[in-house]
Amino acid sequence: MKFLAVFSLLNRDGRILFATRMLRLFGYGFVSVILALHLDSIGFNETQIGLLLSLTLLGDTAISLWITTRADRIGRQRMLLIGAGLMIVAGVTFAITREFWLLLAAAVIGVISPSGNEVGPFLSIEQASLSQIVPDERRTDVFAWYNLVGSLTTALGALAGGGLSGWLQYQGWADAASYQAVMAGYALVGGLMAIIFWRLSPVIEVPHREAIRVGGPLSGLTESRGVVIRLSALFALDAFGGGFIVQSIVAYWFHIKFGVEPAVLGAIFFGANILSGISALAAASIARRIGLINTMVFTHLPSNLILMAVPLMPTLPLAIGLLLIRHSISQMDVPTRQSYVMAVVSPAERSAASGITGVARTIGAGVSPLFTGMLLASPALLSAPFLVAGGIKVVYDLLVLRAFSAVKPPEEQKQA
Repeated sequence: MKFLAVFSLLNRDGRILFATRMLRLFGYGFVSVILALHLDSIGFNETQIGLLLSLTLLGDTAISLWITTRADRIGRQRMLLIGAGLMIVAGVTFAITREFWLLLAAAVIGVISPSGNEVGPFLSIEQASLSQIVPDERRTDVFAWYNLVGSLTTALGALAGGGLSGWLQYQGWADAASYQAVMAGYALVGGLMAIIFWRLSPVIEVPHREAIRVGGPLSGLTESRGVVIRLSALFALDAFGGGFIVQSIVAYWFHIKFGVEPAVLGAIFFGANILSGISALAAASIARRIGLINTMVFTHLPSNLILMAVPLMPTLPLAIGLLLIRHSISQMDVPTRQSYVMAVVSPAERSAASGITGVARTIGAGVSPLFTGMLLASPALLSAPFLVAGGIKVVYDLLVLRAFSAVKPPEEQKQA
């Protein structure tokens, strides 16, 4: 489905949510390439880097869970504004201090992405709002473009973050100072997002009659609790595997193994994220033919096998080439997974359901870098994260197919 056709489905609020998605993912990409390098430049060892990256993601878990399970009752716009404020906190702290404990506190409380992917409460609330705006049969198309624009801007952010730090170093800045400048830019992104979120209207909020049915304060779920628990467990497993090879870690691996500089890393991940975005767009067309669950599984499996082959490549061009091939199919499961969650839960529980499944992914991904740091500390195990990640994610694919192949979303029930 062409972008103009998708764009015509969106009202003013939907277009605002697309704009904030683009701005936020630019910020996430902007810092993801340099985050581990920044921590290394200010004297942290591999174990400390792994710990801080893990706690960065785990800290987002508690914040996101609290925000998303209350958003449908307290107000989606209010919670989006809180999230933007937490981005500012993280960016400012990483820009002005080198104290480990202060950075650790900012990582836990604030919102920052080591992977370049979504963290924080934004995705869940925005998806729930978009699902309220567009018809069921167009939801996956909208999510595909929503993910594509995010991938494109993540790619631009990675290119800009690596390029800016490289240019500043060329101008004579110390490595740490150049990375701190990038973190200051991230804080600016959070400020711009807060300004844009102020322009949202009450149309994105849950209608009053539906809002009063939303579940208790701990979960925000009632009738959808069972399916959300099962999905959350599986998504946590997938994210645990993916957490071994977050973008910051892959950038670090290329830097250590092949000596790749920040500007080149930015270019590599620019290309990778462009390909990821295109693959997400293709997912909607495939899902119309074979269904959401089949699309999730049968595109994800080969990408994970390719991932396991990346560290086996003897030269930099071959490793980059295989990484780019992997990214060309790796994100087809993302819009289909997101659309599936929105489809199989109650409309009044969408923010909570998306938030809880997202938090499960954050927990899974947040634990992994701690182990990755330990693996990277041993030269003999430098490539192990790729193999561990791919193996875990293959197991996830098989379990999803077994558990949910018979649970159809409404649009597929209509076609049956």
